[in-house]
Amino acid sequence: MAGIYIHIPFCKQACHYCNFHFATSLRYKEELIAALLKEIPLQKKYLGEEQVGTIYFGGGTPSLCTKEEIESIITATRSTFIVSKEAEITLEANPDDITEEKLIGWKEIGINRLSIGIQSFFEEDLIWMNRAHNAGQAINNLKLALQYFDNITIDLIYGTPQLTNEKWKQNVDTAIALNIPHLSCYALTVEPKTPLDKMIQQHKSLPVDPDKQSEQFLLLMKWLEYAGYEQYEISNFSKVGWRSLHNSSYWQGSKYLGLGPSAHSFNGKERQWNIANNNVYIESINKGEIPLEKEVLSETQQLNEYIMTSLRTMEGTKLSITGNSLVEKSGKYINSGLMKLENNSLILTKEGKLLADGIAADLFF
Repeated sequence: MAGIYIHIPFCKQACHYCNFHFATSLRYKEELIAALLKEIPLQKKYLGEEQVGTIYFGGGTPSLCTKEEIESIITATRSTFIVSKEAEITLEANPDDITEEKLIGWKEIGINRLSIGIQSFFEEDLIWMNRAHNAGQAINNLKLALQYFDNITIDLIYGTPQLTNEKWKQNVDTAIALNIPHLSCYALTVEPKTPLDKMIQQHKSLPVDPDKQSEQFLLLMKWLEYAGYEQYEISNFSKVGWRSLHNSSYWQGSKYLGLGPSAHSFNGKERQWNIANNNVYIESINKGEIPLEKEVLSETQQLNEYIMTSLRTMEGTKLSITGNSLVEKSGKYINSGLMKLENNSLILTKEGKLLADGIAADLFF
């Protein structure tokens, strides 16, 4: 089944490490939501007659939207596309936006999964990241959300300059103790032109230590495996039965449609992406035009994309899709213990996951 991603490009403030498309002013939020509702019918033919199994509100901070705004988007999506009655509908939410009233409202309009941007349970880390929430909100509002939603994932960041292995273990242990069914854990990445990049260049922050990041990633895999989580994708861990259906569709090469400024789409043979400019997006949509660019993928590009995404999963890259010639190319990684051949698939070992992108690129046709 296909997926639909909806980008809400607004945040209360800018996290120091973030390079996603967003605005910290809510001045044009109503106009943008109105434009997004107009884009939905304009994109009606993109997925063909394929059923939609997942809807994902990402950002930015979708939890800044009103219940009515989110409901209007869900209603328009269901009336335009063939959406499964049991579709997974995820809303990204920041802890400081979570209230009992909002949780009840989100359930009423069909949200059945929350992705909560915790990042850390330590106050000093949240201040360093310039997150909008504090440590008290991180734990208290997460506990509140668990009273209303079973299907919850949280984001955690490791490898920051000030994060010790002991603090990292406390973050992970807190999530385990709360029985969070799904965790997405990311190594801090210093993206160009972000505030963090400038802070490091100006020596206002220590640089990232790749060796410490690798160590904390290996510890993470050990701790969560012991706690009963499966690492079904390099950065994603879940209890059995609680995988993200939406994100899994990306890694499986399923079709997906992105709505909103900067949103990306893929239909199996081509990619398209909307302009990352709120005002231009609004103006174009109001004229009945979708401001996007397209890229048609060759068969080789499609195959390489499959290698890049599938190699990140626990099922690995299937030789039935790539052909057996990939075994010879991967021989050095199998011999060095970075990869294994199992069930006619190439699968990264724990040590291999540290080098996933480089290995995948080396296997490209």
